[in-house]
Amino acid sequence: MTTQSSNLDTAEALRDDADVAAYLNTALEEAMQGDDFAYLTHALGVVARARGMSMLAKDTGLGRESLYRSLSPDGNPSFATVARVMRALGVSMQVTPARNGPQTRRPQETLLVCPRP
Repeated sequence: MTTQSSNLDTAEALRDDADVAAYLNTALEEAMQGDDFAYLTHALGVVARARGMSMLAKDTGLGRESLYRSLSPDGNPSFATVARVMRALGVSMQVTPARNGPQTRRPQETLLVCPRP
């Protein structure tokens, strides 16, 4: 028995904002678990292609060529670039406690209240 595969272009499967958010959330989780942050960069590049790189360049204020380089497999964008791209794509990032990460607590601190003069 032979197996057939197709060349699925993920960019074509991202039909709406919910698809984009789900795709990027999955990519972020994978990147954090596998310590492979290029995976998130790649996912942002896929979404950028789906939305149109020229429009994204205009919305971010960054050059189109610069975006192509930053979001390429060999790219290493700054956090500012990632944040601008995400904002232009209409998505945001939220920090939550890691499910399997170390649980650290700060010691209870006493608040010092100074009386007003």
